[in-house]
Amino acid sequence: MHDQPLPRSIGELEVQRASAPKSKAEERARYFNTGNAFDLKLPPVPGESFIDEPRRALDPRTPTGVISCDRSQQLGCKFPATTPLVLTRYARIRAGESLETIFRASGVVVYVIAGQGSTECGDERIDWQRGDLFVLPGSSSHRHKAGESDAVLWIVTNEPQLMFEHLQPPLAGDSLTEIVHFTSDEMSRQIQLLYRIGRSDDIAGSALILSSQEQEASRNVLPTLTVAMNTLPPGKSQRPHRHNSVAVALVIQGENCYSVVDGKRKDWAPWATTVTPATSMHSHHNEGTQFAMFLIVQDGGIYYHARAMGFAFADAAG
Repeated sequence: MHDQPLPRSIGELEVQRASAPKSKAEERARYFNTGNAFDLKLPPVPGESFIDEPRRALDPRTPTGVISCDRSQQLGCKFPATTPLVLTRYARIRAGESLETIFRASGVVVYVIAGQGSTECGDERIDWQRGDLFVLPGSSSHRHKAGESDAVLWIVTNEPQLMFEHLQPPLAGDSLTEIVHFTSDEMSRQIQLLYRIGRSDDIAGSALILSSQEQEASRNVLPTLTVAMNTLPPGKSQRPHRHNSVAVALVIQGENCYSVVDGKRKDWAPWATTVTPATSMHSHHNEGTQFAMFLIVQDGGIYYHARAMGFAFADAAG
């Protein structure tokens, strides 16, 4: 052990093992230090937009099925992931056909991009149409059926979060959520209420935060996922800010709109899934003539629970 010269700093020390292990348990032990344990470099979260996936989902030639927004290779994940804790998909269901899904997740968030239909989960069924959003319990089987025209859905889960620790979702009957249905009409009514009342400058935009009876105390839609329908009037911009959660957004209505993320402009595309990396300084801008609408899912519940959301405006972050 002393034949080779010692490194100049403990930061250059390689991982250490027990010198004379007496059991397999001792042999499995590894030793780091304050110099070499905290320099782990993970691949950054790509701050990109998924454009090809919605094009395929909206193509009338695409058969019934799902299209994943998977960046696991770039993230260095051993499981499908859009961000380290979130996975998004598009689903196309041909008219009159059904799509069966079951996800290893705490819950499932679904937004209806096009069409109308129904979803069955256990002994409950909901009928949905374009612009609706609904939440389903994880681990349960879901049967989505399109009506007289093709349907396109945007599906978000926290599967990567569970896969990271090889966890199983709650069993049926012990789910973290029941079916929750947010209709397009009711969301529009609630958004109009926000604009009738108005807000002060210390509030970050006029977003409708969606929650449920089970998660009302936390204001989340699932324990670790937050969901917001964000809006931006024509000619307006959202004040630059940052937070520790990743934001995965679906562009619902955003002609001549763009975001600025860490100084780089990102133009919006119809029905694109956009990713805003954690801690990045970002703002949203509407240079069009219509209200901008974009649905945002964040892994914010984890950071709220840890008291570490780290929200700050650009002029207050230092």
